[in-house]
Amino acid sequence: MTRGVETVAPDASLQQAASAMEALGVGSLPVCDGQRLVGSITDRDIVVRGVAAGLSPVETLVRDCMTSDIAYAFCDEEADEVLERMKTLQVRRLAVLDRDKSLVGIVALGDVATEPRAAALASVGAAVAEISEPSRPRK
Repeated sequence: MTRGVETVAPDASLQQAASAMEALGVGSLPVCDGQRLVGSITDRDIVVRGVAAGLSPVETLVRDCMTSDIAYAFCDEEADEVLERMKTLQVRRLAVLDRDKSLVGIVALGDVATEPRAAALASVGAAVAEISEPSRPRK
């Protein structure tokens, strides 16, 4: 897991969020109100929900384009539990919270794959395949 991740406030502008992403070389940021995780915003959210909708990146707030229903893991969960959640949700990264639900880091699929016990987690390769598989509409 990566600790000490940069965050953006929900009342920051889309321009501020995009600028922070550019400076950090990332495509997403957790959105926190203090230490409390309230969502996440991606470069795609900014473009599709903001710019493509004709909203001003200077005047529009992160809260208006962020995803508020985000998945997370707890810092005391085992790697195989986190990997299973990533597979189920088809996501490559999860916010990591402590039991008080404060953000403590981000775990990426690569973090799980390089975990010392990863060799024992035979499902790492399968997880990459499942996460990468296109979602199918539910009938």
